[in-house]
Amino acid sequence: MNSPRFYCREALSPGAHVELPEPVARHAVRVLRLPPGAAMVLFDGRGGQYPATIERIERDRVYAELGAWEEVECESPLAITLVQALQAGDKMDFTIQKAVELGVRDIVPVESRRSVLKLSGERAAKRVAHWQGVAASACEQCGRNQVPLVAPLEKLESWLARPTQAPLRLMLAPDAEDTLLSIPPAKEVQLLIGAEGGLDPQEMIAARQSGFRAVRMGPRVLRTETAGLAALAVLQALWGDLREG
Repeated sequence: MNSPRFYCREALSPGAHVELPEPVARHAVRVLRLPPGAAMVLFDGRGGQYPATIERIERDRVYAELGAWEEVECESPLAITLVQALQAGDKMDFTIQKAVELGVRDIVPVESRRSVLKLSGERAAKRVAHWQGVAASACEQCGRNQVPLVAPLEKLESWLARPTQAPLRLMLAPDAEDTLLSIPPAKEVQLLIGAEGGLDPQEMIAARQSGFRAVRMGPRVLRTETAGLAALAVLQALWGDLREG
């Protein structure tokens, strides 16, 4: 049985004695009911991991001793940035969780004209922090030691207006002529996915002007929560680590 894995935001070091962050300690003690002496794995998102042992438990406070740093990685050689228009309900949580499992490198949430969910100010900042936590939890589950960054929320038009050197920019469109199979391989991809109802026509024009190329995913129209994940899986199978086994 594999040891439970936990993300610690503060930098870790070999042989250190650390107090686990409150959410991690609560999960370890109250949910998993780990006793003193239990083994676990800790990572700080900078790469690699540390085997650790629970030294002692004081009510809800848990202290652990770290072992030697282990160079363990399962990052894809394909660097994918998912540019996802805001989705309603719990769809954003689901999309971010599964995108991390599929090896996405970065996530950029954007507000598009057809986004049902509207966020600004403190609400937007809190939601982005929540999504960053979702990404970290997904890394704990799937074995990744580098946590993808969830960028601050901004309007799609503003993001598209930024200069970029991304070698390949793709957006899904049901009526596109090209498919992913017709695109030459790349090592870095920005993938733009619309919200419910897809991208607005003006947004499509702006995306094309900023270098995005429209591609389709077969003959069926996919929901926003399906489209991005399906495209990520195909990209990893074509150019990433899914083709390796």
